[in-house]
Amino acid sequence: MSGKEGSGGFRKRKHDNFPHGQRREEKENVNPSSPLMTSFKSFQLELDTRHDKYERLVKLSRDITIESKRTIFLLHRYISAPNGEEVLNESEVKLDAVRRKIKQVAQELIGEDMYQFHRAISPGLQEYIEAVSFQYFIKTRSLISVEEINKQLIFTTEDREETTNTPSSSQDKQPHTWSLKVTPVDYLLGVADLTGELMRLCISSVGNGDIDTPFELSQFLRQIYDGFTFIGNTGPYEVSKKLYTLKQSLAKVENACYTLKVRGSEIPKHMLADVFSTKTELIDQEEGLS
Repeated sequence: MSGKEGSGGFRKRKHDNFPHGQRREEKENVNPSSPLMTSFKSFQLELDTRHDKYERLVKLSRDITIESKRTIFLLHRYISAPNGEEVLNESEVKLDAVRRKIKQVAQELIGEDMYQFHRAISPGLQEYIEAVSFQYFIKTRSLISVEEINKQLIFTTEDREETTNTPSSSQDKQPHTWSLKVTPVDYLLGVADLTGELMRLCISSVGNGDIDTPFELSQFLRQIYDGFTFIGNTGPYEVSKKLYTLKQSLAKVENACYTLKVRGSEIPKHMLADVFSTKTELIDQEEGLS
């Protein structure tokens, strides 16, 4: 063992040879206006600003998720409501409120790389895509495209405060434009979550005596599932993980269509929903055991 090593076999650090008082004096003699300290203070300010922005985006994403879920719950009343147009109009008002939250997100991301904050806003965007695509399906019986979603997320507004305070310069003010583009991964994850809502729509429509909607939903979900199978394991991990849930929703809808086709005439219409809910519970139990 060399003389530089202590009894425990560890080398002494160089500053251990200096007394504590001398090290305290060195800290006191640090010049706060030195270029090195100035650089670290700027780094600290930049990191704190970025962290605060990330937290604000997380809060906005949480608000977007909550409002989108409320819109989805409202759209499920479309089948049982006496006036479905009122439900659609109310859902449009709620989605406009969600877009105003997304506009705040777009303003926060001006001059920033969106992918650095993507994890903060992704859950809210996925829930918004699920709500928008659900409303679009109820209206058109088709799937909304990512281009159509991005068109709805282009915001243009004028600075009203400045125009009211300085009316002479109102002609010089140009409208501000903010936009937020949905990534393909967020779009796919939102569409995958949509299949669960369509499965619930199938069961509720049968309970209301609608026999045609389950077969229409079965074909639509089959097309979505075929599209996801083309991606397979080559896509992101989250997409392949959602594929299992999508397959479950498709199986439940196909099972409902099978029951309607084979035993639809034997079961009274007011009991069909109970039969389907029991069968879906059995399917969930079998998948849990397997």
